[in-house]
Amino acid sequence: MSLAAKAQKIKAIILDVDGVLTDGQIGFGLPEGEIKFFDVKDGHALKLLRRAGLQVGLLSGRRSAAQIQLAAELELDFCLEGEKDKAAGWLRLLKERGLQPEECLYVGDDLVDLPVLHLAGVGVAVADAVPEVKAAATWTTVAPGGHGAVREVVVWLLQQQGKWAAVTERYVKS
Repeated sequence: MSLAAKAQKIKAIILDVDGVLTDGQIGFGLPEGEIKFFDVKDGHALKLLRRAGLQVGLLSGRRSAAQIQLAAELELDFCLEGEKDKAAGWLRLLKERGLQPEECLYVGDDLVDLPVLHLAGVGVAVADAVPEVKAAATWTTVAPGGHGAVREVVVWLLQQQGKWAAVTERYVKS
């Protein structure tokens, strides 16, 4: 099946956090705890996905107040944290949300993402992903994690599904 045909089936986008929504760096400060930086353009793109009627959420091996806050601020559909076995978390998520694997697009960057990339209908690696993830992915972004990779995926998917013009109309109409 062609990539364009696979894109038509996507109903949910599931993202790793560290290395995908961030550049992989984690800062620690006391008493604030963990600090992460997210690209605002990636965040806005996730809001566009929700506006287009797609489910959007996070699947992370770590627990972090920063990613919980991000999920709440962006009104994401789900935020699974502390999932050391990402495939088990993924399968549980699909069951809870009534999704099939081919209806999901997953974006990852590191070895822990491989099992999910193999299960997803469309698996995407960010530009600075490890070689094994790039080899397993359906395609690889031009942008690195934390620097517009998620926005790139969102634009591509919404264009493939013919939804880009509708979700951006309010910004571009004269």
